[in-house]
Amino acid sequence: MVWAVATAVLTAPPASAAPPELPTSDPFYIAGAGLPGAAPGTVLRSRDVQLGLRGQGLPATATQLLYRTTDQFGDPAATVTTVISPPGVAAGAPRRLISYHAFYDALGAQCDPSYSLRGGDTSNASLDAVMISGLVTAGYTVAVPDYEGENLRWTMGLESGHAALDGVRAALRYLKAPTTTPVGLYGYSGGSIPTGFGAEIAPRYAPELHIVGAAAGGVLVNPENNLAYVDGSQKWAGVIPALMTVYNETFDLGLSNYLSPKGVQVLGEVRGECIIDFASKYPGLTDESLLKPGVGGLINVPGMRAAVRQNVMGSMGTPRSPMFLGIGKSDNTGDGIMITGDVAALAADYCRRGVATTFRTYPGRSHTEAIVPWSADAVTFLAARFAGQTVNGCG
Repeated sequence: MVWAVATAVLTAPPASAAPPELPTSDPFYIAGAGLPGAAPGTVLRSRDVQLGLRGQGLPATATQLLYRTTDQFGDPAATVTTVISPPGVAAGAPRRLISYHAFYDALGAQCDPSYSLRGGDTSNASLDAVMISGLVTAGYTVAVPDYEGENLRWTMGLESGHAALDGVRAALRYLKAPTTTPVGLYGYSGGSIPTGFGAEIAPRYAPELHIVGAAAGGVLVNPENNLAYVDGSQKWAGVIPALMTVYNETFDLGLSNYLSPKGVQVLGEVRGECIIDFASKYPGLTDESLLKPGVGGLINVPGMRAAVRQNVMGSMGTPRSPMFLGIGKSDNTGDGIMITGDVAALAADYCRRGVATTFRTYPGRSHTEAIVPWSADAVTFLAARFAGQTVNGCG
């Protein structure tokens, strides 16, 4: 019912709206000199914005916060979260907060949720808007962080987890809500990264937060395994050059020394794109074809394996809150891009560590098809946790 109401709201005739200014040219995103001395989660700047959908305005507003967070390497950084409150909830009133992690999977700032939710024309915005509206209609306050940060560090676990938790801190401070406010983490696909890593590092990085549960779907557990899975894929091979680009930029791998002429061309083409632009753009592409003869696969590039191991879910800590993990299964390995066995093994590992973990597969569903049943299950799981119900999991 909630999703039907949300859909009805979003299909109402929207008002025309000027396209928002891109984050790369919007001064709101510039942290300024105060960043290094600010504590994680500090609100550096705020503004009220009108929400939009593909260049059109919607009858809803939100508050955007520029806040201090911590990057992949422990240095101060800044990013933005978009905070959407249910109508009529005043500052200081009791809240149930969900940190919603959009699957924006971006190499370009035009993919940022803070931009697309204001009417920027990116493809994921429609589905995100429906899902977020459903949560707000159900009475949740929703915070949507640009968890990849200003450098668009897609799939980087620590940076994403830090940004998610600091976005919660910033939202609570701005809303004058206590740290005892119940918080849920929610994310599918790329959004599973801040959800899973956020839950793992929360006990040491943000121990004051009252995280009642974390729901991650289409989960990226070990990128090395996923690279092998999508190598030569007809639908998902485009993530290979995108991952090559972001790992090279993040860890300074000197990848240009190993690229073939085709690699130079393809990596140049995907730079700055959103996942909808590159995922299926290169059917049958292999990582070996992007590298010089003799290099072999991407994982053989010096420094690559060590970099990937920094982003293996399950390696950063033990969640304190119950977990819900879900994944489709459209072939013997996984959902087409994520690996069912890896997610099952992660759930089992959490259970061995005493984390109440619910694991669910969606047989016959691909990565894009599983999001609908997973979302329904994730909302049910979080609703139970917000209601104080015990989740046993590990059955």
